[in-house]
Amino acid sequence: FYKPEHPDFFASENVVELQWLLAQVLADKDILTKLVASVCAIEGCTYEVQNQLLNYTPAELAKTFISGTSNSKQLLFAPIPNFIFTRDIGITIKDHVLLNKPAKKARTREALLAKYIFFHHAMFSQYRNNIIELADSNHSFLMPKEEDDRKITLEGGDIMVISDNHLLVGVSERTSSEAAVKITNTLFQKGLMEKVSIIKIPKKRDYMHIDTVFTQVKRDVWVMLGNFSRKAMKHEDEDAIERILEVKKEEKIKILQFHRQDPENPVSFDSLEDLLIDISKNDLHCKTEVRFIYSGNNEFPYNAREQWTDSCNLLALKEGVVLGYDRNDKTTEAFRNAGFAVIHARDLLQQLEAGTIQTATITNTLILMPSAELSRARGGFHCMSMPLWRESLDIDQ
Repeated sequence: FYKPEHPDFFASENVVELQWLLAQVLADKDILTKLVASVCAIEGCTYEVQNQLLNYTPAELAKTFISGTSNSKQLLFAPIPNFIFTRDIGITIKDHVLLNKPAKKARTREALLAKYIFFHHAMFSQYRNNIIELADSNHSFLMPKEEDDRKITLEGGDIMVISDNHLLVGVSERTSSEAAVKITNTLFQKGLMEKVSIIKIPKKRDYMHIDTVFTQVKRDVWVMLGNFSRKAMKHEDEDAIERILEVKKEEKIKILQFHRQDPENPVSFDSLEDLLIDISKNDLHCKTEVRFIYSGNNEFPYNAREQWTDSCNLLALKEGVVLGYDRNDKTTEAFRNAGFAVIHARDLLQQLEAGTIQTATITNTLILMPSAELSRARGGFHCMSMPLWRESLDIDQ
């Protein structure tokens, strides 16, 4: 395997590498000049460094913009390792692209690079007039720091296109209520969605985005953190005094589902399970019982520990076939108990290459890969993917 800047890099048409796209965008000298100026302004570079970067080839410059390192191995500005979490830089919603507005300054360069890719790469020409950007209000610069939560911030881990006409929006540590309001109104005005469910979760790094506490496995199967189950929301495991004093109040969530035809009367859900059951039954027309697989098999302390290392942040390659980390043993056990096969990615690749198994025949399977340092960055496979195209589901199956 070669890195994107290598001449022999395999440029897949199905799994697209951002550095490769960026290099192609930078082949336009005018765009290169503008982006160099923008990055240097953000990073506080000297005019000398700016002029040096103008002489880089597109491939060299794309690498430098991401790594922060010059051709001579000098560190010009901080690298952006979070660029691997492509879910956060934008989300495709039908024939539109919603760009992010990061909450942390460290991710500003990511957002800038993504913007140039979406607006200028030929691959996204069909989206060019359908790119949604969220601007701050005219008075945002007047807000004191303690009112930062009123500013518009959005990261893609808080957006889930759950069906053709239903979008989930998380309000979290990284996505503000103001952004959720603006997204909902924009999508309703454009007629892109009939329903938007806003899920307000505790503003904790543990729950950075909603996709760190739940993701979909199948139409009728979800993986989630048990803290937001029906049982937990009703405090059934607490004694009377603990329940009355609301000792665990900080774990509460609020879920409101807005309908385009009647936004004044949203539907409220008491727990995350209630919302997900409603989605499976009413949006995806499931006739079977909706099942939940819990992080850490819902056992203390594995539930919270494995959620931290992304047990709930899974990527469905197709219905019922998901990618996860091999370090979350109790969650893996829960998948086995739910009837799923478990296989390590290296073993699966060997079987695929040997022809002993076909991708079309793989069903109900958890594919495991090592996480190394990735899980320390609070991101799993769902975070590391940005779907550009979604196959329509036959909801009558």
